[in-house]
Amino acid sequence: MTKMKKVCFVIALLVLAAGQMLPFMPGALPVLADEEHGQVAETYGAVTPDLVKKYGMVPIYPQDIKEGTYDVPVNSSSAFFKITDCKLTVKDGEMTAVMTLSSQSYLLLYMGKGEEATKAPASDYLEPEIVNGVSVFTVPVKALNQEFYCAAFSRKRKKWYDRLLLIDAASLPEGSVAFDLPDYDRIVRGIENLERSENGGQTTKTNEDVEKAAETYEAVDAVNIDLPDGEYSVEVNMTGGSGRASISSPTLMIVKNGQAYANLIWSSTYYDYMLVGDQKYLNESEEGGNSTFTIPIALFDGNMPVVADTTAMGDPVEINYNLTFYEATIGDKGLIPQVAAKKVLIFAALVIVVGGILNFFIKKKRKGR
Repeated sequence: MTKMKKVCFVIALLVLAAGQMLPFMPGALPVLADEEHGQVAETYGAVTPDLVKKYGMVPIYPQDIKEGTYDVPVNSSSAFFKITDCKLTVKDGEMTAVMTLSSQSYLLLYMGKGEEATKAPASDYLEPEIVNGVSVFTVPVKALNQEFYCAAFSRKRKKWYDRLLLIDAASLPEGSVAFDLPDYDRIVRGIENLERSENGGQTTKTNEDVEKAAETYEAVDAVNIDLPDGEYSVEVNMTGGSGRASISSPTLMIVKNGQAYANLIWSSTYYDYMLVGDQKYLNESEEGGNSTFTIPIALFDGNMPVVADTTAMGDPVEINYNLTFYEATIGDKGLIPQVAAKKVLIFAALVIVVGGILNFFIKKKRKGR
């Protein structure tokens, strides 16, 4: 080997060694997440603190809370990121929350925004423990009454979705916080009453305020339900829009393969499609009939955001609504107004037919006399 070749060989070894050592050197660039974790979902509507935080809330830090483990609710900016149980542990000046989700829809969490998650090392991602078929994540909590971002990586869409969470300190038992907390609900009611008095009995809330709860577009799976496959009734409430359109309640609930779907009938004939997450559902009614859609029920007893497109104003307009399906109201299909009306018509038809037959025999009998 010539002298020049030896020098080149040594330099190559040094470069290779430096490349291997780079991730372990202080101040080295982080190892970025692989391409699979490099996409962020487009946001429909703003994810803002107003979605989870009450007016006037101030942070409550661990040093102000008695050590222990507490059952606490978690306010979430997304109906698709539903936390069914959360245990908060306060110990040694730190807090952690063990959050149980309603499904296994998310593979990873990152404590921050989705854009940050795409650039973070994979070691910063939080993986779930699967318990009883659902995901359980353990996350650090800096303060209560303070919103914090949490990016969730969708199993199905392979994208990060921004979520905003908050744990309300008012849920802690009496005596666990070092000082008395304000009644934030009362403060909010006071502000709303003041607005009404200043605006002739009307609040200053607009449709834009309601639409702040609009969700990130995402595929939505029908919720699992412990009922035999078949047809049922369920009461549903709708908010949002101008308030002029409505949907029939109770509505038809279809259980198929252990999952719940709703057959919605609108008061208008002008709705041509609905969006639930990023899935479009077309109007099923015949021409001239009230707009009808069969959509998945994402959850019970909570706001489920949807979008409905109407042509009533000429040009198509997409309008944001929130649907709430009440699990305790699930009952017999016969409770649905349309089904009950059909039964009445069928009964009336039978009465007419039977009456006609009886009338025929009575007339025939009279003629035979």
